[in-house]
Amino acid sequence: MMHIPVADRITRALSRAHPGGDTVTLSYAAGFLRRRVLTTVSGLEFLVDLEHTTSLGAGDAFALDDRRRDAGIAVADAFFEVRGDLARLVWHIRNSRTPCRIDTGRLRIQRDRVMRDRLETLGAEVADGV
Repeated sequence: MMHIPVADRITRALSRAHPGGDTVTLSYAAGFLRRRVLTTVSGLEFLVDLEHTTSLGAGDAFALDDRRRDAGIAVADAFFEVRGDLARLVWHIRNSRTPCRIDTGRLRIQRDRVMRDRLETLGAEVADGV
């Protein structure tokens, strides 16, 4: 039986000394996990076995028990970039329970046609994210 590496902890993006290792691409919804086998871009399979369900974000990394590498996390969701009266717009976004990332001068939200229409009605500039 072949041993696959196990990740029982994560390193948050802000605490990582340097990016490195391999990458796993997850959607926003798939970034909530506790126990699952994942495959990196290069084909390495590993088991995620966390104590609790954890929300993972871009730049976080799984620390693998083989100590040779880690697996960074990339986010693959399509999103809208929203500009305008951000305080007013974010209230409507959060009121609808839509995941939102707040950056300087813009918001990023998951693509949702209904939310786009609502925000444009409120005067927002909404564009496809790159």
